[in-house]
Amino acid sequence: MIERLSRLALVLLGPLVLTGCFLAPGKFTSTLTINADRTFTYSYVGEVYALNPDDMMKGLGDDKDDEDDKSGTTKSDFKQIALKDDDKSKDDDKAATDAKFREMAAALAKERGFRKVEYVGDSKFLIDYRISGTLDHTFLFPYNVDAGIIIPFVVAEVRANGTVRVKAPGFANDSKSSSGLGGMGGGDADKASSRLDGVFTLDTDAKIVSQNEEEGARTENGRSIISWKATPLSSAAPMAVLRMKDAAAQ
Repeated sequence: MIERLSRLALVLLGPLVLTGCFLAPGKFTSTLTINADRTFTYSYVGEVYALNPDDMMKGLGDDKDDEDDKSGTTKSDFKQIALKDDDKSKDDDKAATDAKFREMAAALAKERGFRKVEYVGDSKFLIDYRISGTLDHTFLFPYNVDAGIIIPFVVAEVRANGTVRVKAPGFANDSKSSSGLGGMGGGDADKASSRLDGVFTLDTDAKIVSQNEEEGARTENGRSIISWKATPLSSAAPMAVLRMKDAAAQ
């Protein structure tokens, strides 16, 4: 049942998979500072991995009743044919992939906030990102149209009732989270899950309406600090709702 639902999810995501790129964090430190006056600073320093959508699709497999096609050709026949050309095409595929990811790095480097973005091979990027601004609209990271990035790690959603909802789906392996990676299985998605290793910190002087870190917030110099540890075993995406100073006027 879970496998069928995961396959359905990929069918729904199909157009995005064909045109976009899935990214996943590796080792990282990330901090989101949100002040009650809506000013904010966000930083991410560490590894980012690009995931191969084709490999994610392969991880789901097919039902047994799809084993043979109508012509009588079996999966085994197709695999034998594919293996003959596999070694020959691997080098070409790797070169094409590396070229695509170098182009992605170049596109990201043009964006405000990226102090460093370097593609180092094997689908890995080294990122140093920091940006400040005002939360008068929803903020998300990462997102870049030219690079084809379609799923963010962190979202600060500005709501009409004077609150800001922070969620970090990229920093967990929750199959229900909007990161879309959990539960899909296979290849790069499994590797991404095993590489997750970092700390996401929320620093605020706004009122915390709710949050899901078990230890809760600690107080430092009149500010509330919440830290979530992200590991391959993290099942719930970091989440908090903050009430802004001007909420009464909303």
